[in-house]
Amino acid sequence: MTIDLTTLVGVIALLVMLFNLYSVVSLRKQIPGGVIGKRWGMMIWLVALFTAGYGILPFVSALPVETLRLIVSLIFFFGAIYVMITLRLIAGVIRELMS
Repeated sequence: MTIDLTTLVGVIALLVMLFNLYSVVSLRKQIPGGVIGKRWGMMIWLVALFTAGYGILPFVSALPVETLRLIVSLIFFFGAIYVMITLRLIAGVIRELMS
């Protein structure tokens, strides 16, 4: 594996995602159950999924183009779900703070 700019950025991104995964799992202990706890559990799984995706980045260049397109579309799909869960989680926190 050659170390070029793409690989370097990918490794840095993976390290950031590993930190994010540690953070989201660590914060779980402080989250109450209920709707927020359920959504937090989904966030943990999505962060873990994205972290695994970042981990395969060095091997992506060996994949066929159709497989790469499928991976990209799955990343977009799960990214959209992640954003939706995050927004719903923030809305739930705001509702709790307002009451």
